[in-house]
Amino acid sequence: MEFILDTADLDAVKKLDELLTIAGVTTNPTIITKSGKSPEDVIRQFVDYLRPEQKFFVQVVSTEYQEMLDEARYICDLRPKNTYAKIPVTHTGYKAIKILKSEGRGVLATAIYSADEAFLAALNGADYLAPYVNRMCNYGDGIGQVVDLLQMLEAQELNSKVIAASFKNTEQVHALIAAGIHAVTVPPEIAYAMIGHPGTEIAVKEFSANWQVAYGRDSLRS
Repeated sequence: MEFILDTADLDAVKKLDELLTIAGVTTNPTIITKSGKSPEDVIRQFVDYLRPEQKFFVQVVSTEYQEMLDEARYICDLRPKNTYAKIPVTHTGYKAIKILKSEGRGVLATAIYSADEAFLAALNGADYLAPYVNRMCNYGDGIGQVVDLLQMLEAQELNSKVIAASFKNTEQVHALIAAGIHAVTVPPEIAYAMIGHPGTEIAVKEFSANWQVAYGRDSLRS
């Protein structure tokens, strides 16, 4: 499974990259606008920082067909490999996905609100499918829809990977990892919540206190 960060904050990525096995970074237009930086700066910083094996996902902004294709080609040419254009599953987006895949370019189908939308994008060849989990929950059983999608892809022997996005809490992430999700993309605050159980800190403090009382030092070696 791939654990990906959904952010435009390079400093947050650097810190978590030291702690965890980070497979890549996703961005979207809203995340970039909230960063306070120009899109050019955000993209350049990640292109310079990410290792070749780490994946980078950037979303097109244009909604017109030709402009969407031009932006997607620009995105995919940012790095020699492991760079993907995020294409929303609008009518225009489905059309663009087919063309981009015929050119051998990396595509993530995004803004997905149902298993059916995602499945049809997979038939068009999308490498990744990004269901918006928490937003889907506002319309029904978002987790169930994503689990259905995993089963649909397996049953029809399609190779697209599901990269679940738009999480509200760690419980949603946990449920989909347990269900066999291919990838998740989470904001840094959820990543920290997954590794920040208060019981762990309590246990470490108890170990240290007991060791200090018994041996008068704070390390294994004297």
